[in-house]
This record gives sequence, structure tokens and C-alpha cells, in this order.
Amino acid sequence: MREICVIGVGYVGLVTGACLADLGNHVVCLNRNQEKADKLKQGVLPIYEPGLEEIVRRNNDAGRLHFTTSYDEAMEDAAFVFIAVGTPSGDSGEADLASVKAAATDVARRVHQPLDIINKSTVPIGTGDWVADVVQEHMPDPDIPFSVVSNPEFLREGSAVYDWMNPDRVVLGSTNREAAERVAELYYPLHAETIITDLRTAEMIKYASNAFLATKISFINEMANICEVLGADVKEVARGMGTDHRISPQFLGAGIGWGGSCFPKDVKALAHMAATHGTHPQMLRAVMEINYDQRKRFVSKLRHVLGGLRGKTIGILGLSFKPNTDDMRDAPSVEIINLLRYEGAQVQAYDPVAAENAERILGDAITYCEDPYEVAEGADALLLVAEWNEFKQLNMERVKSLMREPVLLDGRNVYDPKRMRSLGFTYRGMGRGYNSRDRGA
Repeated sequence: MREICVIGVGYVGLVTGACLADLGNHVVCLNRNQEKADKLKQGVLPIYEPGLEEIVRRNNDAGRLHFTTSYDEAMEDAAFVFIAVGTPSGDSGEADLASVKAAATDVARRVHQPLDIINKSTVPIGTGDWVADVVQEHMPDPDIPFSVVSNPEFLREGSAVYDWMNPDRVVLGSTNREAAERVAELYYPLHAETIITDLRTAEMIKYASNAFLATKISFINEMANICEVLGADVKEVARGMGTDHRISPQFLGAGIGWGGSCFPKDVKALAHMAATHGTHPQMLRAVMEINYDQRKRFVSKLRHVLGGLRGKTIGILGLSFKPNTDDMRDAPSVEIINLLRYEGAQVQAYDPVAAENAERILGDAITYCEDPYEVAEGADALLLVAEWNEFKQLNMERVKSLMREPVLLDGRNVYDPKRMRSLGFTYRGMGRGYNSRDRGA
């Protein structure tokens, strides 16, 4: 059993702390918000993540997982400290490291025994060296040995617990290989491939991975836009591409683009780092431009179908940036709703778990419904924005009967165009083809 402190109880910190405890370690998660810490002690989570509540409760009850607001308590016995705090985008796309610096400073002031400090937050290249300098500067006894290890996370919101317990790889970077190997031992029960590099390479692996995945999505969305004007079906195109093992089918789902806390922030930060160091990140900029243009295209498509949006009632299915999460950070729904309202439309929406978080952002600008059928009632059009499973098997005959006009825009290509047309819907997908032989796709 190792003694571990995790700073931060967001998606990364809470999942990391809970899963490390589930492997038999003693973990103290630190968060400076007393109300949040108290709720966590009671098993009430600040986020929605499938399977996480069960693991938190189990390890809380077993005495392996604790929550505190005190650095002194959290670090009393810790041999490992994971820093998993937010690094939001600044005005120019740069990562804001204020929380990382604060955590590193507070940790440094309490170092009283040899310590491995692990950067779990997504941080700019060179941050590991900088954290080491911050810690060295603020340590009361500069002779106590410590090491900084970069250990980027590769978790998908909505399946974060599974991803943590079944990693494709564990990436570790440090100037001290022995420290990296000590951290690697924490992951030994997972039997994952471990890649040990220097600090900066480990930090770059994270950014390069996310930028590549974002690029795949923007690429297939550009293909979708071309398919749409040429009469091809991007779902079949993606299927044909994805069977090639050099390409793979992952992240080839065309739609209204990516959002969330990772891709937007990380692609912006990487482009910013590249530009400020004298390179020209034109592909990264194109990836971002294509992504945000998809949301505008979606609204433009609706405007074309309805002949205008003023006075129309538009139903939205799904508010979170993706299914199986309540995360609203950079959710496409927010920009789409703002565009609809700007053009004079009334919006009513439903999401299985994200309505409360959505209301913090959108306020009373929209009507929040209790189920998908309430969203459809009286709507001039229905827009699928996040592909929650419960939307995939709706009674579409009932949906159509409730709507004022049976217009369905499928932002995630969930529904079968031919079936929707046979039910009487005016259906539009993303890149599903639209030619003289197949006018409804």
C-alpha cells in the first residue's frame, strides 16, 4: 500500500484518486472547497461519470480514500503527490498555469520527506522543469530529495474509469528515471505498456495525441461537407476508410464537431506554443476553424430548411458536449443555441444529466424539458446535438405526432435517413448525401 496525495477532484483528479485507491493504495484527495469535500465524504460527486460513484463509495467505506481541504493532512504521509488541477485557456490560447503554480508552491512548503511529484494536468512543454524550480524555491529544507514526473492522462469523459483501469499505455517522463520507475510501479497491476521518456517528450505526447484525434474529426467533417454537395454518404465513406488498419474507424464520426475540456484547450495551447516559438501551425489552425464552422453550418442548414428562424420553436436533444457526461465546457449546444436565439428562435431542450450545468451557462434563455417527447411538442424542428443512447430508440412516430413541423436535423448521424423519410420527416444529416435521386438525405 502506497501513501498518495491527489490535488484536484475534477474529472482527472477524482478518477485518478478513486482508481488508485481501488488498487489498494491509501489516497487522500485534496480540494480547497469545504462544501465539495464534505459532499465527497458523503459519496456525493461533483461530476457525472459512469461507474465513478460506486468506486468512490467502495473505497471511502474501506478507508482507502479520504477527502480533505488541508494540505498538511493530505501530505502528512504522502510519498507521491499527483497534481491534477485545471489549466484553462488564456486569452491567446495559452494554458493558464496559475493553479499548477499554487499547488506546486503549497506542496513545496510541506515537503518533509523524499517525494515524487507527478504532473497529471495537461501542461505546456517545459512545465515539469518549471514546477521543479518552483518546488525548489519554496522548500523549507532544500536538501530533501524530490523528483518531478510527467504522467499525462488519456481519459475519455464518459468512459474515464474504464480508460484508467484499461490504459493503452502509461506515459511517464522525468529527469530521474528511478522516480519514473517508482511511479510506473503504481500502474503495475494494470499490465499496461509503459513508456518512459524525458519530461518534455512526455508532455508533448499528450498534446500530439489530442491534436491528432481532433484532426481526424475535423478531417472527416470536411469530407462530410464535400460528401454533402457531391451526393455521397460520409458514414459509408468513413466505414470504407476505417477498415484500413492504417487509418482505423476510431474518431471518424462526422457531425457538429468536438468540444469539451481537452481538445479545444489543447489544440489552442499547442498552436500558441508553436507560434510563439517561431513555427507556423497552419494545420492546427485549420483543424480548429473546420470544427467551429460545423456548428454554424448546422444552423445554416436549419435556416435553409425552415426558410428562416424568427418565431420558430426549436427542440434540442442533448446539451453536454458528448454523451455519458454532464460536462458543458465548450459544448457545441451552447453556440448552436446562442445562434438560434440570435436569429429569433425559441429553444426547448432536454439532456439526461447536464441540464443543471447547462442552466448555469444558459440561464433562463431556453426551456428545460423533462424528456425527449416534451422537447418535440410544438417544435418546428428537432435537432440531435449529443447522441445519448436514449435518443437512439425513440418512438419516432410519437415524436412526429407531437411536432408542429416534422423537421429533423441529425447532428451526429444517428438515425437512418430512409426510415426517417418513410415516417414523414424532413431529415437532414451531416454529409449523408443530397442529390436528385435521394432528396431527403
